[in-house]
Amino acid sequence: MAAAHGDLRHLLPGNYKRHITAWLEEDCPSLDYGGFVVGESEGEARLLGKSQGIVAGVPFFDEVFTQLGCTTEWHIREGEAITPIQHCATVRGPIRQILLGERVALNILARCSGIASKSATMLSALRAEGWQGILAGTRKTTPGFRLVEKYGMLAGGADPHRHDLSSMTMLKDNHVWACANKQLGTGVEESIAGAIPRAVAAAKATGGFSTKVEVECRSVEEADAAIEAGADVIMLDNFTGEGVRAAARELKGRWGSKKAFLIEVSGGLTEENAAAHVCEDVDILSTSSIHQGTGIVDFSLKVSLR
Repeated sequence: MAAAHGDLRHLLPGNYKRHITAWLEEDCPSLDYGGFVVGESEGEARLLGKSQGIVAGVPFFDEVFTQLGCTTEWHIREGEAITPIQHCATVRGPIRQILLGERVALNILARCSGIASKSATMLSALRAEGWQGILAGTRKTTPGFRLVEKYGMLAGGADPHRHDLSSMTMLKDNHVWACANKQLGTGVEESIAGAIPRAVAAAKATGGFSTKVEVECRSVEEADAAIEAGADVIMLDNFTGEGVRAAARELKGRWGSKKAFLIEVSGGLTEENAAAHVCEDVDILSTSSIHQGTGIVDFSLKVSLR
């Protein structure tokens, strides 16, 4: 569990609070009719976990109610598994304010916890197969909600992968294809494998020593070209299970003593088929299945007057 590595809230940038403000404004852009009915009575609400899973997203939940003048007391730790029906936290403050933040806070917590739970389940399944590599998410995240989704991956023990286009240079097939086709105007027809060295060189020249370069490869030939050019990570994309095991073994055997690189496997991987695509020569398995289209962990708030 990520909780073993410390409090994840210390990773958050200061601007995450602006997201919370915007989400509260989205949910109540004008008049709060229900709040008028409730008034300013003080009270509290119990946060109940209604389904099994891992709790994640605590800082975002807390910030919702902080901005509304309420306090939250947690009775469990982030990253901890819950079972229904479990009293997870208590929110105190004006009832109107608690209800104003209720849906925003629950939506964030449910989604983040769902991603953490899926990440933990898939990682556990891979560990049970004896694989000790890195399970990572992808950049296929929801616009405006990426920070929460990446946080959920971390809380579930997965690697968040790159957070944005500036985090690492990933040369996908379209990048290399475009680089190869630059040469068509010169009358020189270039293969993808032939263009990879130029693409890697350009990426390294601009990204500098601190920015890793990853290259998406569809064949061993392309992977050889990327490794020789100095790529830091080789992504074997959309290989079969048998194909990726053979390719990873061949590449590590040929280059392992000469070049430092990691092998990442990606493309259509799920909890059901992931184990067939990993072996000791595979360092990273990346998949959007731990955060895209995952279920939620269900929570509710039950209000009572003091």
